[in-house]
Amino acid sequence: MLLSQLLSLAHVNPVGVSGDTEISSITMDSRQARPGSLFVCMPSKSTNSQSFIPSAVANGAVATVVFSVEGVQQSQASGVASVHIADVGLDYNEALWRICETFFQHPTRQMQVIGVTGTNGKTTTAWLIRDMLAALGVSSGYLGTLGIQMPGEERELNNTTPFAVELYNLLDELNQRKVDALAVEISSHALSERRADGIEFNAAVFTNLTQDHLDFHGSMESYAASKHRLFTELPKQTDKRFVAAFNVDDPVGARWALEQNGPTVTYGRGREADLVGNPLSVQVDRIKLRLEYRQDVEVEIPLGGNFNVSNCLSAAAGLLALGHDLGTIASVLPKVRPVPGRFEAVPNNKGIGIIVDYAHTPDALEKLLDSVRELQPNRIISVFGCGGDRDRTKRPKMAFSASMRSDITVVTSDNPRTEDPIAILEEVKSGIVAGRESIAIADRQEAVAHAVRLAQPGDVVVIAGKGHENYQIIGRTKHPMDDRELAREALA
Repeated sequence: MLLSQLLSLAHVNPVGVSGDTEISSITMDSRQARPGSLFVCMPSKSTNSQSFIPSAVANGAVATVVFSVEGVQQSQASGVASVHIADVGLDYNEALWRICETFFQHPTRQMQVIGVTGTNGKTTTAWLIRDMLAALGVSSGYLGTLGIQMPGEERELNNTTPFAVELYNLLDELNQRKVDALAVEISSHALSERRADGIEFNAAVFTNLTQDHLDFHGSMESYAASKHRLFTELPKQTDKRFVAAFNVDDPVGARWALEQNGPTVTYGRGREADLVGNPLSVQVDRIKLRLEYRQDVEVEIPLGGNFNVSNCLSAAAGLLALGHDLGTIASVLPKVRPVPGRFEAVPNNKGIGIIVDYAHTPDALEKLLDSVRELQPNRIISVFGCGGDRDRTKRPKMAFSASMRSDITVVTSDNPRTEDPIAILEEVKSGIVAGRESIAIADRQEAVAHAVRLAQPGDVVVIAGKGHENYQIIGRTKHPMDDRELAREALA
């Protein structure tokens, strides 16, 4: 469509518009521009994206979205149309999602979409929902930490919830591939930055709220308010009937359920929930669970660990919110697959349990180690670290959680980024409980090897923090590293 028509239909009021032209695609990567592209320059503290306008134009871009007079001038010098949107507050992000949703003609309008938010459990819950819908014969997709998955294809993404331009290109692709249902993780960053706005949700699940990302949000109140938008503001952007599912074992979830203006499904282990779940048995790779919602059912699920009881409940509540009955849910829960890097066992013939998990918050680490302790190992040897350039206040809390629940704690690096790894370790170590056995080893490979060497038959080594990730970020570079491979190498 014409650029002027696009702006009008999207109800965007730019600072200024120079020129008009036919638009056939939208991209924020100059290398992916092609004839007819609208090139979106994303504001960034580290890179002036407007400097890539000549490159985008060379690849065929015919118009730009810019955030300064410099961008307008660069566009004019390159001979293409431009849209100048003020980079004030959230104005720029607000305009982008409106432009993208309009250009791609509301890609989620005919799709059944369920969002999942919360500090812990987003990935597993969304993964399980997708697997359950697929088992029902629904053409289903997943979008989140593990990338994008659709029938016949999987690929990685840079963000749990991508920025609007990338996100809407992906949603359009899913739509073109006739995906009928989508389970999508919605991060607090995305909700705060208006990345996920315009998605027309049928339902959303809230898992829990514990400390994380305070480096970005500044306070728990701000963090909670960002997540709450998925249940209060985003449903107003669609005519669909919206159903919210809340974990009422979590005090925030219980409060939001009472405040929700619209249909809700509550879930938890307490009797006050609509959907009640209680584990009958929990093993390293299997859970037997009783579910109660207007009827009682028992299911055996191929996932291990007590915390996965909550994840299975979250997924079941999500399907209830989508309109499925408990009998249907009980028929497909046993067909789900374990999630990569979430309580993932590394098999071996040495009698040592090795579990790799993504837990990277104090609460997640506590739940992980509590679940391992319930398996009654001889000893728990934990390996974990804290990311650089991220929330520093959780570092000693992570150490406290780990050392309280482990017989031996090995502190190591976990994406140090631009910080000094040794300095990070010192901050982490300050939280180690006095008298508990621990050691700090900055090199993650060496730390994993040390933990495995310490292990004896009957012990469990828990390697936490990275899960499915196959890299370590040092400086601004991703170096290949996979905890599962490190464990296998140490075993060998």
